[in-house]
Amino acid sequence: MPEAELSLEQSLERYLRHVSIERGLSPNTVAAYRRDLTAYLASLGSRGITNPAAIEPGDVSLFARELRTRQESPLSASSTARMLSSVRGFHRYLLDEDQVEIDVSAATSPPKLASRLPKAITIDQMASVLEAAKGDSPQQLRDSALLELLYATGARVSEAVDLNVDDVIEGDVVRLFGKGGKQRIVPLGSYARAAIDAYLVRARPGLSAKGMSTPALFLGARGQRVSRQNAWLIIQAAAKRANLGIEISPHTFRHSFATHLLAGGADVRVVQELLGHSSVATTQIYTLVTADTLRDMYTTAHPRAR
Repeated sequence: MPEAELSLEQSLERYLRHVSIERGLSPNTVAAYRRDLTAYLASLGSRGITNPAAIEPGDVSLFARELRTRQESPLSASSTARMLSSVRGFHRYLLDEDQVEIDVSAATSPPKLASRLPKAITIDQMASVLEAAKGDSPQQLRDSALLELLYATGARVSEAVDLNVDDVIEGDVVRLFGKGGKQRIVPLGSYARAAIDAYLVRARPGLSAKGMSTPALFLGARGQRVSRQNAWLIIQAAAKRANLGIEISPHTFRHSFATHLLAGGADVRVVQELLGHSSVATTQIYTLVTADTLRDMYTTAHPRAR
């Protein structure tokens, strides 16, 4: 079947295989693309469009307006921008595969987003959360090791729960696998190393015996790999015990890791490498957080600041 004769549904399936196999995107990312693009194809289908070549620039713009103005669950600017990003990626693929002659999504700009700085907690608050996770039970030893690792490495929660025992190498570094399977080596501080050692010796063998043999580093009560949802609940429980009075998430650890490093004088390029950012521009957002903190302290403390 010539490429131009493929239906939108067939083109979508090929695109999802492309991003999964050739680009190495994670199953979660591929699933998000599928959700976004299924909604896009439904919008096109409601207007009788079933072939990629029949899509016009106005169809993409109309879809963007539908997302923001629909009566049931209209999307925020950030969610609309995410879905349009999926749509643009799909149309670039169609162009690269010669299924269309032009990229009809190129003229549709995403909505402008308000500048949102990453949320980090203070060093003292982080110390309180880490202290609240400590204990002698197998679950507490695991929780402490997981939270210490998240703060020590700035790992995404998916990277942390995907770790295997062999990824903790040479005693003081950990091998993380980021987006697209990109590997990076990140040092482990002494606190994280001690917490992981205690967990491996005193807790993991017992947890492993309750389930099927798995190389996973962090195990649940039944011996299975800890999920991202489990990690979220572990963090929420520790924050509650620490009486922070604010909501924190797994990404709070990553944001705090970056912010505290930069505040301590670390070079932004080093932080970029540790976080696994492909562009230093992404990492530089954290320098704004540090600058805001300094500005607030100056305004509060200097007699002629106001």
